[in-house]
Amino acid sequence: MGVGIRVENLNAWYGKGQALYDINLQVAANHATALIGPSGCGKSTFIRCINRMHETIPEARVEGRVRIGEIDAYNGTSATQLRRRVGMVFQKPNPFPTMSIYDNVASGLKLNGFRNRHRLDEIVEKSLKQAALWEEVKDSLKKKSGASLSGGQQQRLCIARALAVEPEVLLMDEPASALDPISTGKIEELIDELKVNYTIVIVTHNMQQAARVAGFTGFFLLGTMVEFDKTEKIFTNPSDKRTEDYITGRFG
Repeated sequence: MGVGIRVENLNAWYGKGQALYDINLQVAANHATALIGPSGCGKSTFIRCINRMHETIPEARVEGRVRIGEIDAYNGTSATQLRRRVGMVFQKPNPFPTMSIYDNVASGLKLNGFRNRHRLDEIVEKSLKQAALWEEVKDSLKKKSGASLSGGQQQRLCIARALAVEPEVLLMDEPASALDPISTGKIEELIDELKVNYTIVIVTHNMQQAARVAGFTGFFLLGTMVEFDKTEKIFTNPSDKRTEDYITGRFG
């Protein structure tokens, strides 16, 4: 089993306040890995460090090492280069409201200077098919804006936009928390299909969701990684009492 992401001694701060403490983790390639834990425990900060979004916040800083495959995220790689390999899907769908569905998906490629119209057409279609959205939007690609879609469709559009630049890693920060149960089910099915070709890390407050979609799960608490193991073990026989207390609802 290959390693998609290797994190060593990762620490992160917002100003003087430390948010992450010595995180060490190996994320398996071509698997879905879930991160669980109470609000404010560092899960979202952690994935923002993986694609260097953390450094866009004033006075935020990171120490430690993050490797995506053979690339060192913080040493010798620009943030732009890194983000071509690491896609990000946020909690709230964020399509570009003034752009058509087509232009939303193609936006990352165009930003990188990609101009081959025939190839763009192919990639947009492929990405929308991967995101299980093609059949719903194929007749209105250039007629409708991304903002005209339902919430669940907008989130799948954002996934298609992330996939269009052919990343290796897909980070998802609570991608279904704002969606209805049917749309949530579609996103979960999608994660199951995409993990064959991508390394996926999903932050979720929904422990049932973690159990359904992820082969591995990490439990964060107060900026530390308390426990990381196969999902089945985390939920049935955790090694740390704090993990057991969280999973059984004693806190969080």
